[in-house]
Amino acid sequence: MTDLDSFRNRLAKNHRHWSRWARRQVIDCYRVYDRDIPQFPLAIDRYGEHVHLQEFDTGWRLTEAEYDAWVDAVVAAVIATLGVPPEHVHYKRRERQRGSEQYRKLRAAASESAVREAGLSFLVNLDSYVDTGLFLDHRNTRAYVRERARGSRFLNLFSYTGSFTVYAAAGGAASSESVDLSNTYLEWASRNFRLNGIDPGRHALVRADAFGWLSEAVRQRRQFDLIILDPPSFSNSAKMRDVLDVTRDHPRLVDHCMALLADGGELIFSTNRRGFVLDESLQQRHRCEAIHNWTVPDDFRNRSPHLCWRIHHGQQDKSAN
Repeated sequence: MTDLDSFRNRLAKNHRHWSRWARRQVIDCYRVYDRDIPQFPLAIDRYGEHVHLQEFDTGWRLTEAEYDAWVDAVVAAVIATLGVPPEHVHYKRRERQRGSEQYRKLRAAASESAVREAGLSFLVNLDSYVDTGLFLDHRNTRAYVRERARGSRFLNLFSYTGSFTVYAAAGGAASSESVDLSNTYLEWASRNFRLNGIDPGRHALVRADAFGWLSEAVRQRRQFDLIILDPPSFSNSAKMRDVLDVTRDHPRLVDHCMALLADGGELIFSTNRRGFVLDESLQQRHRCEAIHNWTVPDDFRNRSPHLCWRIHHGQQDKSAN
């Protein structure tokens, strides 16, 4: 507990800076604290009037009593420093069993709330899942999609809750398809679409395994102008025909996407897999430009939450100025 004052002081300083920054950016959701002090291995994000805390496993050995006391002290410091009521603090703590990566839900009944980002609205759930429904580290990438989307045929693979598609539609995409295998996430995306007045007649939600969908789309010689490929690092969902490992499978996924890409189009490929290295053969077959130096937002200053590439081919180079 000796470092609790240091934690409070750092949190207060960060919040003053990043809250002003967020107002200038016109966003409700941003990172306040990112493992700044080793004794407090947390990511703390503001979601409007709510605060989301995620604990990172350090391998420290604490008794249950010591651990519970530490969590209580952290939560009390956040409540006092950020000025939020206790019911607006959402703490994701790892289960204490060996090897478990599951988080314990604090509430039996969790509800969605709407947040704003650059004039758009998104539903988030801060209790029920490991992820909240909106990946804050891809804020800049979403803005880039919005800039590039006008008149495009947009494809969002592993679309999750559809935030990239919301941005593409807001940017004037002529049409889009958002592909995901989860009914839960597709329904969530549908609610995000309704919240932003997106026409479902032009912006389709497709429940499908991405590998199978891509193979069929290539066979049909379909074409898209702008594609987002942001697969999970690993998935062994029973609904999938194959186990997905992004390190092993990304060349196949990228090649299939490139087969769908119209001349002058571009593919944005991203992964949050630690230690990931882009396959050299892809760089021989396609023009791959690393862009994570500007897709990672300023508030994610302490870590690299994702890697990102812009991959393109064709007669026109649509690189950003």
